[in-house]
Amino acid sequence: MAEPLLEMRGIVKRFGRVEALRGVDFHVGRAEVVGLVGDNGAGKSTLVKIIAGVYQPDAGQMFFEGQPVVFRHPSEARARGIEIVYQHLALIDLLSIDRNIFLGREPTKRIGPIAILDKARMEREAWSILQDIGLRRIRSPSERVAKLSGGERQSVAIGRAMHFKAKLLILDEPTAALSVRETRRVLDHVLEVKKQGVSVIIISHNIYHVYEVSDRIVALDHGRKILDVPREKVTPEEVIDVIRTGAPATPQPEENQRV
Repeated sequence: MAEPLLEMRGIVKRFGRVEALRGVDFHVGRAEVVGLVGDNGAGKSTLVKIIAGVYQPDAGQMFFEGQPVVFRHPSEARARGIEIVYQHLALIDLLSIDRNIFLGREPTKRIGPIAILDKARMEREAWSILQDIGLRRIRSPSERVAKLSGGERQSVAIGRAMHFKAKLLILDEPTAALSVRETRRVLDHVLEVKKQGVSVIIISHNIYHVYEVSDRIVALDHGRKILDVPREKVTPEEVIDVIRTGAPATPQPEENQRV
């Protein structure tokens, strides 16, 4: 078995008396899409925030590209190629598209001893990103993000991650409140980044959206992993039933498994 891009062993996270994660094992292969599902309070967001450096685990180990890691800040995870797109915090409405794309990583140029913002480069590269992700309706990267639809915002956020050479892309509820057409566009982006060799964790309450693009489905319940199975071995309805009951899935005998 090939070494996974990300591996987590026995991850525990507590918030006071609440044990959000109870010894969770989790991994993501290279160029693999993992659907992470479960009800509210299952531990999904806590798990990915540990991966992204927002939280640190109270126990357990994490490995990235085969090396043990502990990310103390999101910038450390980002420096290793881990990008997370949150449902509501992907972009800042009052800023332009190009400023959002380069937020915190703005390119500069020098005029003598002074470094200034390289606005021309930002606009040029932002325009290329918009073309690559198929947002040709947008007239200029200088447009404010407030004018974009929900699906366009998600597309820009995914394009930003790809521009900065993400190795692992985490999408938190990327299709929430989107139209059917916009949902299709975002799911197509997931499949496209996989083709480019990027691994993806997609979190969603819509099991059918996750199922459509995932190679493997992982379900959590109250901080425990209750399902970890290749997509072809389970139906969406079976995933929903596991989440509904909160009971760990019982592996089928090999002769009864789907192929």
